[in-house]
Amino acid sequence: MATEERRILEAVCDELSSSRELTQAQWDRLRSALGDRFAKAWQLVEQRRVKRYAFEPSGRVVWIAVGRGSEYQVLPTSGYCDCNDFYFRVVDGEAGLCYHLLGQRLAEALDAYDGVKESDEFYNELMAEWRHLSSEQAEDGTDG
Repeated sequence: MATEERRILEAVCDELSSSRELTQAQWDRLRSALGDRFAKAWQLVEQRRVKRYAFEPSGRVVWIAVGRGSEYQVLPTSGYCDCNDFYFRVVDGEAGLCYHLLGQRLAEALDAYDGVKESDEFYNELMAEWRHLSSEQAEDGTDG
């Protein structure tokens, strides 16, 4: 199941990288394969709650998905998110991706994210803040 979800998402995102517009057929395909997680991911995209932080001059990039209660660091290359849903559903094999990962991938393919440029001097401070938010979220069991 997890592999199939990722395969479908990647196939649609490959198509989106040239068209930059989600068709009804693609919408239906994603909704059928991913269910409610697609609907939540689409809200992230529509509300531009996916952020791409680019640090200069190093060129480091950090993706953040702003959920209902916190901000989550998404590592698209490794398929990782620091939300509880990732730990409880994705790691256990119940789902292939959390909706934050889905939202990041769709936002990137559609070029529909907020780009934030920061100086490298703020990298450690922002990473510490995101780690703190992640640990708070884990302690209280929230996810969003």
